[in-house]
Amino acid sequence: MTQRTVADFLTPEGFSQPSVSAVLREGSVVTEAGRYAVQAFGSRGARRRTPYGSRPARMTEPVLLVPGFLAGDSSLGPMSRSLRHEGFRTYRADIRANVGCTLAAAAQLEERLEEITQRRGSRVRIVGHSLGGMLARGVAARRPDLVAGIVTMGSPMLAPGAHHRSLTRSVDLLVRLNRAGMRNLMAEDCVAGHCAQESFAQARAELPPGVDFTAIYSRRDGIVDWRACIDPVARAVEVRSSHVGMAFDPTVIAAVSAALRPVVVASVVEVERGDIA
Repeated sequence: MTQRTVADFLTPEGFSQPSVSAVLREGSVVTEAGRYAVQAFGSRGARRRTPYGSRPARMTEPVLLVPGFLAGDSSLGPMSRSLRHEGFRTYRADIRANVGCTLAAAAQLEERLEEITQRRGSRVRIVGHSLGGMLARGVAARRPDLVAGIVTMGSPMLAPGAHHRSLTRSVDLLVRLNRAGMRNLMAEDCVAGHCAQESFAQARAELPPGVDFTAIYSRRDGIVDWRACIDPVARAVEVRSSHVGMAFDPTVIAAVSAALRPVVVASVVEVERGDIA
């Protein structure tokens, strides 16, 4: 988002756009994709040799995967397959390309959550990449009856405007196309008007008790200011990955898997002599 297009309040003091050269760090996405391919190949062989009864038990809470800006459900396909092999029941957000109004996307996400909750009879855990994580946080704050927890990956919730100028040009293009009459694309109001203010407020709304929150970030992120991805109320987890690579890097998938598992708090019961615990 450029200074010309995007409102200043989306880049609060203390945050900044990554340098022009920062995008070079995204070159590690090739290595990350290679690691995923190697692990996926090895996992297929291991599953063939593993008796069915020894495979991971199915997790009860469904998991909804939400793609980032400019991306669609397919971008999180590798992560979905890996999580399914670990016993998670994953669902798509039904987003072909995350390029439209953020408020409309949040409303669509809420409808999808209601559908999954009714089908499974359980609250949902959401995994959101970049913009997808910001949408997830907003919906979780508004509808804790639908959301058990969220995991964000490279989501600049504290400063949505603190991103690389390559994204700036993409946003400018979407706004110009919207002005030219192509609807269902991000409009100027979404980055500089009331829509932008409301979306930012939703992404910063107070999370109610009972909603788990893990924020995954990387100092190697070449697209967004990694500092903006660390929400003060979240459990922060640092990984070594590019921004794009978070969608399929095995180390990130492992961090997501760990964050999705319900936290079991051990309790210590003092048993006096003669008492039955």
